[in-house]
Amino acid sequence: MNIGLCYDLRDTYLSMGYTEEETAEFDKPETIEAIEQALISLGFKVYRIGNARQLIEQLCKGKRWNLVFNICEGMYGSGREAQVPAILDLYNIPYVFSGPLVLSLCLDKAMTKRVLRDMNIPTPDFCIVRNEADSENITLPFPLFVKPVAEGTGKGISGNSVITDRKQLMETCKRLLEAYPGGIMAERFLPGREFTAGITGSGDDSVIIGTMEIISVSKYIKNAVYSYETKENYLKHVRYDLPEKEISLKCEQLALDAWKGLGCLDAGRVDIKLDENGNPGFLEVNPLAGLNPVHSDLPILAQKHGISFNMLIARIMDSALRRIFKKSHIKVIL
Repeated sequence: MNIGLCYDLRDTYLSMGYTEEETAEFDKPETIEAIEQALISLGFKVYRIGNARQLIEQLCKGKRWNLVFNICEGMYGSGREAQVPAILDLYNIPYVFSGPLVLSLCLDKAMTKRVLRDMNIPTPDFCIVRNEADSENITLPFPLFVKPVAEGTGKGISGNSVITDRKQLMETCKRLLEAYPGGIMAERFLPGREFTAGITGSGDDSVIIGTMEIISVSKYIKNAVYSYETKENYLKHVRYDLPEKEISLKCEQLALDAWKGLGCLDAGRVDIKLDENGNPGFLEVNPLAGLNPVHSDLPILAQKHGISFNMLIARIMDSALRRIFKKSHIKVIL
């Protein structure tokens, strides 16, 4: 089977003058190499396509693939993660991972929470800040957690994201709006332990890989926040542990309910935090999770549960092939 590989190469954007943080969601060469080699080891023929613009160029030249392995994050707009799937839908070319609707929805953290709240899935109360005047009207009780409404990889998040008073709220919202004019979300801060749950599969075939606890071990990270800086230097700042069974089961049920309710496909993560009473609450979902075999949370989580990187890619492909072609060419080791 001929597999096209769509990705945003971080080095390309860095060479164009973008900063490390602006390109944080894009892929390093070793990520592309690892995915390519994993697919080849599974018996696929792999063709490197590149980003959305390069995909369009190849399609205009008449190139086609049986399936596209899409990990493009996009650069511009609130639907940037949906650009490649939308293009592939236009050409009726199947692809791995979720489609345009899910990727656009889940990029917007507030819209995601509204949908899940309608399904009675617990998530902290929140409000949206589009301008400075909006921040003056926030009535949620402190402490709050403030972050860009449509970013990933911890962008815009720091120890100062935990807000304890009105003055700090106004200053933080102003600063973040200058950097992220698309909007800010303020939500009730959950003080408990933090987890991420990995999932493979789609719909009723979705299964939990496992749950991983994120524990701050650095005295330099204010409020133990899992921020962009923390993720970039996770070996210094955090420890990843497997939690006790009781809390894992609670988190995994919430994660599965959210995953299936949103219609996410093939693989991803759900981030969860405990409230003051020890009850899990939904933070956000990543239906296009990072796949760096060493640094990304999903592969780290999988490895901690005895699933190698190649096995993870095999599970992802097994899900996509069963979903799209109603059969699998892969014997997945479970």
